[in-house]
Amino acid sequence: MSMRMLIDARHPEETRVAVVKGNRIEEFDFESAEHKQLKGNIYLAKVTRVEPSLQAAFIDYGGNRHGFLAFSEIHPDYYQIPKADREALLREEAEHAA
Repeated sequence: MSMRMLIDARHPEETRVAVVKGNRIEEFDFESAEHKQLKGNIYLAKVTRVEPSLQAAFIDYGGNRHGFLAFSEIHPDYYQIPKADREALLREEAEHAA
């Protein structure tokens, strides 16, 4: 099934984008001149806690701003768990499951 990207920029104050697969909308996003877009921006942050059960990390952006980052959103080139640490994590998860 083919995927298409539809862009509506008829109005200068707002741009809308939809990703369509067949007859189904897979993704929708819009950008308004009045509102600053945060999605897709790059930030320097500090990981404050990793939560394996959620497959995510809690992030501190500074200035009393915090966030949530899913592991699936991180490109594998940016992290690699050493083998010894990975084995220790797997043992720890097995202990909690038992």
